Amino acid sequence: MAYLAKILLYPIKSLDGVEVEKSTILSSSALRHDREFAFVDAQNRFVNGKRYPQILMLRSEFFLEQRLVKLKFPGKNSEQVFHLDEEHSAIAATVSDFLGFPVQLQQNTAMGFPDDTDSPGATIISTATLTEVASWFSGISVDEMRRRIRANLEIDGVPAFWEDRLFAAGSEPVAFTVGDVKFLGINPCQRCVVPTRDSYSGEVYPNFQKIFGQKRQATMPIWVNIAQFNHFYRLSINTRVPVTEAEKMITLGSKIEI
Repeated sequence: MAYLAKILLYPIKSLDGVEVEKSTILSSSALRHDREFAFVDAQNRFVNGKRYPQILMLRSEFFLEQRLVKLKFPGKNSEQVFHLDEEHSAIAATVSDFLGFPVQLQQNTAMGFPDDTDSPGATIISTATLTEVASWFSGISVDEMRRRIRANLEIDGVPAFWEDRLFAAGSEPVAFTVGDVKFLGINPCQRCVVPTRDSYSGEVYPNFQKIFGQKRQATMPIWVNIAQFNHFYRLSINTRVPVTEAEKMITLGSKIEI
């Protein structure tokens, strides 16, 4: 039986995730507190692992009920704790010092800052898929692959690539439920350069994208609608949620049905 095994939120875009037992759906389709904050540079571009891989070296721990974040910088034993809502300037100043250029911390409580603004719902993957993909690369564990892919919802009780059932050949969404919450599966997520980089050091794994594409194509289940694969560097599923589901809650252990 397919069930919800993990819920991962990433309160500050590009920083570490936090596991939670339940999460609320916003009217925008996003999960509350996911990518709620983002650093931007002087050109108002996201400061993420794609443009600035050194951000991956910054460790963070979130305490969402208290609205706190603990930041730890490489080479330093001390940690600094900030209030997420009241100390934007202090957080930005501290991260600016670390990066060596000025950044600002922006907040969006309505939708957060997803990469795909057309389908800003939770991204979905299965535990078996992460295990399979990790096996393609020497020295990359399942936990490390999980940190690189940064999906929100992890499904267990299913074989690898089961989540590829959650999109169709064209623009027609696939309806499914997580507990009593209705979701719409849209398309397989196009990956960027971030999964090629070590989630702690930013170091690039040689030929990661080439290996990934070859293995992804070779292991593609025969029932998958490949019309949405203009290339095979795609993994996890982008979603939206009907407006009727706003303020509903998903919880760990919930049954998932198509």
